[in-house]
Amino acid sequence: MNKIIGLAILVAGAILLYFGYTEYNSNASKVTELVTGNPTDNAIWFLVGGAVAVIVGLGVILKK
Repeated sequence: MNKIIGLAILVAGAILLYFGYTEYNSNASKVTELVTGNPTDNAIWFLVGGAVAVIVGLGVILKK
């Protein structure tokens, strides 16, 4: 049962990373980065949340 939950968290993390990557490369993010020097907050939150979810998912899957 834990393996299934871990896999679901891993997949959710991968989806968040995908959304973060596309948000980071969007035109709105490019304009914001040009003006402020930083990408949009949504891009950062998606990337950080996705990375954390992938790490947690892998931890649950690999836990004995």
